[in-house]
Amino acid sequence: MIRRRPVLSAVTLVYLLVVGCITLTPHPEDTDSNRFVRDVIEAVHRFPLTSWVTYLGVEFTANIVMFVPMGLLFTLLLGVRRWWLTLLIGVFATCLIEGIQSFIPTRYSEVRDLVSNTLGTVVGIGIVALTVRARRSVPARE
Repeated sequence: MIRRRPVLSAVTLVYLLVVGCITLTPHPEDTDSNRFVRDVIEAVHRFPLTSWVTYLGVEFTANIVMFVPMGLLFTLLLGVRRWWLTLLIGVFATCLIEGIQSFIPTRYSEVRDLVSNTLGTVVGIGIVALTVRARRSVPARE
């Protein structure tokens, strides 16, 4: 698999390293960027049409977005027929991250993250599956 798709394998490795850096490094809560995000969310939350926007909701959505590439990349590497293996990899990676985070003082291990990360993996799998299906339904050009 890796020999047939070296670029895709390299991109997947870089993606995994980035996710590892984002999720497994200490995260001080009082950083300027974190405060900025909280201020923006608070400002958006003040308006009636966007009062549903909360920090927890933004964080949940960000976790989904962060794991969409997990579903995309591993489904492309392993094939659409092995979507279940991609799902297992996504769940395993999330459990591993959450387990390690429980030992990092400034990180929190949460079931919510397991749900959002798995959902992101499923979305990535779905994107590949729908794309493959759409491509198969288009008649070949002559």
